[in-house]
Amino acid sequence: MRNLVLYPSEDPVSSNIIQVLQLRTANDPWLSGLKTFQCDETTEAFTPFIPLLLFPKTTEIKIGFIEDVPTVVVASMLARLSTLCPNLESITLHSLPSDPIITEAVSEMVLGCNRDALQTFRVDSPLTEEAREVVYRLPKLSRLWAVIRGPVSLPAVALPNLAMIDVEYDDLAWLRGFRGATLEKLESVNFRSESGDIGDFLGAFESVALSVSAQNTLSDFAFYTSRSWNPNYSSLLSFNHLKDVEIESSCGDGCSSRVDDDIIASLARAMPKLETLRLGDQPCSAPTGITVNGLISLACGCPRLSRLRVHFQALSLVTAATGPTIPSPSDDEAIPPRREDCALVELEVGETPVSTLSGFTVALVLFRVFPRITNVKYIDWAWQTVQETIEDCRRVDALLHHSSKTHLSSTAFTIPSDVQPGNAFNRGRPEDVI
Repeated sequence: MRNLVLYPSEDPVSSNIIQVLQLRTANDPWLSGLKTFQCDETTEAFTPFIPLLLFPKTTEIKIGFIEDVPTVVVASMLARLSTLCPNLESITLHSLPSDPIITEAVSEMVLGCNRDALQTFRVDSPLTEEAREVVYRLPKLSRLWAVIRGPVSLPAVALPNLAMIDVEYDDLAWLRGFRGATLEKLESVNFRSESGDIGDFLGAFESVALSVSAQNTLSDFAFYTSRSWNPNYSSLLSFNHLKDVEIESSCGDGCSSRVDDDIIASLARAMPKLETLRLGDQPCSAPTGITVNGLISLACGCPRLSRLRVHFQALSLVTAATGPTIPSPSDDEAIPPRREDCALVELEVGETPVSTLSGFTVALVLFRVFPRITNVKYIDWAWQTVQETIEDCRRVDALLHHSSKTHLSSTAFTIPSDVQPGNAFNRGRPEDVI
């Protein structure tokens, strides 16, 4: 057997079984060829059993714990990992108890590992200073998940093979350790913080990332917090190769989204390779955000964009469809009547306000801007009409295209061709259209 995956919380192991296996494995190891060991939702009863299943040939372990597993039991098991598996290449430990004893046990494990073999280190526990000196200089490390508590300063980082880093932190002091670091292959970064003062994290990250030329390699950027936050998105404009951008913050204390058409237009120009863009938490019920003009900027500037979450004003779509248009721009700036090349299929609208009476018009405009859209993720049931109308549009469009090669654009609602990103549509009165 090379790979073993267990779910002890669903199939409990009794102490009698453990005793029998201890006797059985003492003289004749029965899984000596095991390469990968995975055990999610590890229970208190099963934790002492884990060392019986690990052997020198095991190179990858993934262990997760359920709540209430005693700290001492977990620490005792962790302390044996590097001895049982001296050539570990991948370590994933999640849902660990939060306790200094666990920090010490994990750090001892790090110090006992083969530093020339370890490639993945994903452990949701802080480390001692001595262990940090080791982890941030592992020559083959490509994936790192780090938990940093308090104002911790990292050693000078040298991770030439690092491709992905996931950091949960309280204080920004750790970021200075990456300035000027050797990070030639960094592609994906994920950050999590529940700090009461997140501050200008994007600005601090930009400064450090540019010092290591990460703008040439970075494709995924994510930041998560459950707090309200107003980030400075301009700090991301240097990263032209980004494909996935997700910055999550809460509207729990009032709408925290400050994204407008200018910000979206800037991001669209700077990141033509975008495939996923999620800004803020799921849109709330506040009538704020970008207008139809911002949606068109994304459709034109980011043809690969397939998933979008951003606060936007549904009313602006109705206004665009019912009012007079702006003066025609020059030919080289004109927006084509329909963006056939825009890949967007999923739009998350959450609680975005929309009237049931205007749902049909909103759907037609969305389908016009994003002709491949199939899924509108909503909470407010007023959006059900929008979803159903989009589905009808797709069916009619497919029928017309199949029968006469004539797209829906020749018969259905059309956004005027004299519209360009950065300008507003008609600013008609809401009471005239809803």
